[in-house]
Amino acid sequence: MKILGIIPARGGSKGVPRKNIKLLGEKPLIAYTAEVALKSKFIDTLIVSSEDKQIIEAAKSLGIEVPFKRPNELALDTTPTLPVILHALDFYKNQDIYFDAVCLLQTTSPFRTVEFLDKAIQTFIEKDTDSLISVQEVPHEYNPHWVFEQDNLGNLKIATGEKQIISRRQDLPKAFHRDGSIYITKTNVLLEQNSLFGNSTSYIESPKEWYVNIDTIEDWVKAEKIAKIKF
Repeated sequence: MKILGIIPARGGSKGVPRKNIKLLGEKPLIAYTAEVALKSKFIDTLIVSSEDKQIIEAAKSLGIEVPFKRPNELALDTTPTLPVILHALDFYKNQDIYFDAVCLLQTTSPFRTVEFLDKAIQTFIEKDTDSLISVQEVPHEYNPHWVFEQDNLGNLKIATGEKQIISRRQDLPKAFHRDGSIYITKTNVLLEQNSLFGNSTSYIESPKEWYVNIDTIEDWVKAEKIAKIKF
């Protein structure tokens, strides 16, 4: 399976300004993802997609290909991830280069290991699903079977649609939330279904001890603490 690895890294972050090239410990944030992805035995081509000159220069200095500059209209706060991926695939299509799947690696989850990344891709290949995502288990108190939403009368109903709540914690099915670290999708699903997930999604559970998804200054502080322990 031929896999394109994409690290999206735009310059206009607001929660943590310039976070992609901001030093986390002794190296820029983008370096954590880059160094791991470059060592993966499954990723055939690894690129950074960015509109920012400094980020592009930083990526190249880390040994990552930056084959194009991302259009500014695809680097807005409101830009979804999917058009960024499709733009990259279209670039390679114009060169008659095709991939079976895309592995999206966001810089905001910097503490993956090569072993974890390759295990995720291996699972995706073996499961033969449309996609795979990395997840964290939802604490039982936030399990969707224990979550309520408002009905039309302003009263509460169980979010899952059940009439009776599951009373015992031990009877709750496991629930997961995507953690943003790894997304892998078959190319035909991206192109034909215009979806990151398709009709079947396998998963890999990220270790809790090094999980962080950097969106705010508080997240950055947490990442700094983890970096001191891990590196």
